[in-house]
Amino acid sequence: MDAAQLTEIRAREPGRIARSWQKRSRRPLTGEDGRLLIVAADHPARGALGAGGDEAAMASRSTLLDRLATALSRPGVDGVLGTPDLLDDLLLMGALEDRVAIGSMNRGGLQGASFEFDDRFTAYTAEAIAGHGLEGGKALTRICLDDAGTAATLEATAAAVTSLAEHSLMAMIEPFLTVREDGRARNLLDPDSVMKSIHIASGLGASSAYTWLKVPVVDELERVLDATTLPTLLLGGDPQGDPHDTYASWAKAMSLPATRGLVVGRTLLYPPDGDVAAAVDIAAGIVHGSGT
Repeated sequence: MDAAQLTEIRAREPGRIARSWQKRSRRPLTGEDGRLLIVAADHPARGALGAGGDEAAMASRSTLLDRLATALSRPGVDGVLGTPDLLDDLLLMGALEDRVAIGSMNRGGLQGASFEFDDRFTAYTAEAIAGHGLEGGKALTRICLDDAGTAATLEATAAAVTSLAEHSLMAMIEPFLTVREDGRARNLLDPDSVMKSIHIASGLGASSAYTWLKVPVVDELERVLDATTLPTLLLGGDPQGDPHDTYASWAKAMSLPATRGLVVGRTLLYPPDGDVAAAVDIAAGIVHGSGT
């Protein structure tokens, strides 16, 4: 199904989206090995369109959907993380059958905005995630000690964790200690900062039973992951440098018992050589044990 057909359905049969969610074939959150490879594609809703040095790499929705469809068709890919507009497209395309669907919840902290740290929940709600039959929700939780907007983000994230737990659904929290430099947010990726962000995120909500963390691959990762007993997924980030070095760092990180998988977007969807299938297959091998 191409972009024109998606627009036609949206214009003439909007109710088909809700019906398709109810009919979707679902699977357990994790398979037999307890690991997950999730493709992330929620960047555009926050105004972040760049990948690999191209500031408009993700601007074309048709191209992004084609790349996502390729990724989701590969063995070893468990699912996708996205906002309602994107997941609805993938649903209509048939790409979410027997795949995990994680709804991105807060996209209001637009990249570069003066209000970036007041990261409002502007996309999925816990109720919508449960009603559509998604497997969980994700919240970006940037903690800037010099920005009062952080307080609202923490409060909203805690409420989302509580609501998702009430529905027995995964709450994926992506925490960072963050500073503002030259008008832009910069995440602090030293081990101690990441550990502190993990502790803050782990305490959000009235229950931690369904909370998972999404954290970056940083130095001293074994010490960093000793900060929590929560299941932890590692994020891929924006592709930089030699992809083989990136894959090697993932493989090393996956050897740690606390690591339960990867949540990767641009590195797999926009690899330097353009071969999405090959990049995804390497990541799947690293996560599920058929390669390093």
